[in-house]
Amino acid sequence: MAKAIRIEQVGGPEVMQWVDVEVGEPGAGQVRVKHEAVGLNYIDVYFRTGHYPMPLPAGLGMEAAGVVTATGPGVTSFKAGDRVAYVARPPGAYAEERVLPADALVKLPDAISFEDAASAMLKGLTAQYLVRRTYRVQPGDTILIHAAAGGVGLLVCQWAKALGATVIGTVGSDEKADLAKAHGCDHPIIYSRESFVERVKEITHGSGVQVVYDSIGKDTWKGSLDCLAPLGYFVCFGSSSGPLPPIDASELSNRGSLYFTRPTLFSYIAKREWLDSMAAELFDVIASGKVETNIRQRYALKDAAEAHRALEGRKTTGSTVLVP
Repeated sequence: MAKAIRIEQVGGPEVMQWVDVEVGEPGAGQVRVKHEAVGLNYIDVYFRTGHYPMPLPAGLGMEAAGVVTATGPGVTSFKAGDRVAYVARPPGAYAEERVLPADALVKLPDAISFEDAASAMLKGLTAQYLVRRTYRVQPGDTILIHAAAGGVGLLVCQWAKALGATVIGTVGSDEKADLAKAHGCDHPIIYSRESFVERVKEITHGSGVQVVYDSIGKDTWKGSLDCLAPLGYFVCFGSSSGPLPPIDASELSNRGSLYFTRPTLFSYIAKREWLDSMAAELFDVIASGKVETNIRQRYALKDAAEAHRALEGRKTTGSTVLVP
């Protein structure tokens, strides 16, 4: 038997239970992985609260890193003892050990630690598709990233800065402003004290930014549109303040023929070759030192409810890992 977090109903952090689970042997095309580190992400809150529905009872957690302990029939790309990492559905990474499809795994280079990988598979691959695929950041671009001191935010700040962009970011406090600035954000904006729209216009001399990466949603979407230059990209990749309302196409045309997309990571890693190439670029940029995973909180896996309370209370910065 192994231990895992399970929920039998949706609700607050108190619905998370630390229970015994039967892991079982891997079937055809599957592997069993012993987790060394598990990532914490806001999407875990969405599943726990029912914002993203799923059959119950269920596990939580989308990303982890560890060691293969067994392989099922037909698995040739992995063997027992391999260091691996993954981001996968359905949720279930909040566990000491787990069986999952081999297709979800990537091999972990020796230069990347388990904790770095567990904190970077979902957030890091998200940052990769945001700055390299959804809108390919170019030298000389000016970008806006909301929640710049969060897990994805710090990665995007560093990566975009390394690509030669000027980075503007919104944050909620002076401490978070300092953190974002230390990780490539040229112009942190404390949204509780000043209008980010006015500051962006001031910083860009009225021209606007080429792209806004918005994970906040309901509270920021209209302001995000107002920050864009003509032909700019509004990339809404999350909704921590609530889902977007229906958006009239005139909101885009009236601001200069803007582009709007609502990307999800699993669309970008749907093909094996896409996952492999994205993970390779992510691991390379981490190994090079251009991007740090910035793990700033660690919790025991059994204390995942405490980690959720901190995350929802906006008391975390950077990445958080859960240690089995």
